[in-house]
Amino acid sequence: MKIGTKKIIFVSVSAIAIVTAVTAFCLYRYICQPFEGDKTRVYIPAGATTADLRDSLVASLGDDYGSAVYRLWKIQDGKLPAAHGSYVVDPGASALSVSRRIKKGRQSPINLTFNNIRTLDALAKRVASRMEFEPGAFMAACDSVLPSMGFKKAQYPAAFLPDTYQFYWTEPAYEVVAKIAGVRNDFWNTERRSRAKAMGLTPVEVATVASIVEEETAKSDERPRVARLYLNRLEKGMKLQADPTVKFAIGDFSLRRLYNKHLTIDSPYNTYRNTGLPPGPIRIVERASIDAVLSAPEHDYIYMCAKEDFSGYHNFATDYSGHQANARRYRMALDKRNIR
Repeated sequence: MKIGTKKIIFVSVSAIAIVTAVTAFCLYRYICQPFEGDKTRVYIPAGATTADLRDSLVASLGDDYGSAVYRLWKIQDGKLPAAHGSYVVDPGASALSVSRRIKKGRQSPINLTFNNIRTLDALAKRVASRMEFEPGAFMAACDSVLPSMGFKKAQYPAAFLPDTYQFYWTEPAYEVVAKIAGVRNDFWNTERRSRAKAMGLTPVEVATVASIVEEETAKSDERPRVARLYLNRLEKGMKLQADPTVKFAIGDFSLRRLYNKHLTIDSPYNTYRNTGLPPGPIRIVERASIDAVLSAPEHDYIYMCAKEDFSGYHNFATDYSGHQANARRYRMALDKRNIR
């Protein structure tokens, strides 16, 4: 072979090797390019088309990186039903790893946190804001799941405990309701059920008392004392006369002052007209409030009134004359501040 021919072959082979190396390097960079944005969650809804999937990736991850993930998903013969879900993309994640996760439907769980929620409607909206389903689906799931667990409609708030729960975005509403209610059932262990029974109350009734206590005072150190006051009234067969139950019946918790026109409202929740507990909790209660009822210290108080210093605490009394004196001071403080 002539020297010239060898040189040509050598140059050709070298050129092919260089092109191959450059191509391999570019392909490697393309496949393994890291995500350079902040931690991002991508949503691929049910019924999405391939165009929808690409648009979701590009909108969430940027044109270059999102397009790379999409093309790699296509090359791997990704299927849309499996891609349905929500995926977290961390900084530095390779396009290939993200495309594989989407192809296999390996979703990232969602932390669902709720607290300080009064009504079931508010809970439905909070849960649905983190999940794929709508609030109406959550309410329908309550009707489907909770009666079989022993809850009447007015008692539904007692089935839920504020906390942080983990779900996949695509989980159906009935599974979410069942799981949260299951956590509540685990909370009500043998010891707590025994303590409630010794007080002559069911778990739902304890939650109902706790809901009134939570609305009466935001001071956690005062809640056990307030709980015992209502338990004392129940034991004596007295009306609870709890202002929060009237506000619940009216549908306005913003009221600062109640008048006779409010106290006469015809509602099973109006404890100024009805003896005993209302049909169910007037809010979704914290674990600590339930335990405050179960461990309420003994005392003889049967009356309470907000302190005139507006500290959030209450004055307590064992007789009506003492209560009248406390109430008079509070009304004077309201008038002085022109609170109507």
